[in-house]
Amino acid sequence: MILAAQLSDTHFDLSARNTERVEAVMGYLADLPRRPDVILVTGDITDSGTPEQYAQAHLALQGGDIPVYLLPGNHDDRVNFRTVLLGEPASTTPVNSVHRVGPLTVIMLDSSIPGEPAGLLGEDTFDWLRARLAEAPADGPILVALHHPPKRVFSPVVDVIALADPGRLAAVVAGDPRVVGILTGHAHSPIATIFAGKPMITGPSTASVLGGEWELTPPHRIMDYAPDPGIALHVIDENFGLTTHFRTVAMGGWLAEPPPG
Repeated sequence: MILAAQLSDTHFDLSARNTERVEAVMGYLADLPRRPDVILVTGDITDSGTPEQYAQAHLALQGGDIPVYLLPGNHDDRVNFRTVLLGEPASTTPVNSVHRVGPLTVIMLDSSIPGEPAGLLGEDTFDWLRARLAEAPADGPILVALHHPPKRVFSPVVDVIALADPGRLAAVVAGDPRVVGILTGHAHSPIATIFAGKPMITGPSTASVLGGEWELTPPHRIMDYAPDPGIALHVIDENFGLTTHFRTVAMGGWLAEPPPG
């Protein structure tokens, strides 16, 4: 099997709080008896895209010998993302990337629109996506990751700033049997649904929790900062099936046994 950990919406903001929460998650993953094969971070790495925030993220998101792959969200800045996190030349073009993890291909798409909260996959990104699908092994599973959910998630905050024109993405992934799932962030909530006939998993935020329509009524759009940081753990089995477990990581440390009493 392949085990892929997903972090999302870390929102590094130069505070100790969000850094400590990510460090707790990374420590939990490093201490697992069966550690992840890869760690995927699905956007909003920083809160406002400054070089200093990316430097903070770079230090905290160290996976040791576990590869860590990241994509931008609407709070990120493509130039600083590239130069500080990736060590690449400055550019405002979409930060798309593809990675091989054993038989698994992970395609990470930049759905951000510079200066805007909503998402969109541009024509150049679709051209790039089709080319990467054509290059991927014919008999290997594929995960597609992006920040903005391409489907309504019943959040009064997120649904109005979700992915525009999701039908174009649906047409691409629905016709490819190798795509085993779509991973997203943005909603600050663990969500499992179906998009284009494929599992769509939205990873929780390490920073906060955002309620659904049954919890939040506009204009009362608030985050809950009390819960412990959350992550998703995706298992791709030998039949290329996708199973996801969600975990919260206690800031006081993961308990192997229940407390006394």
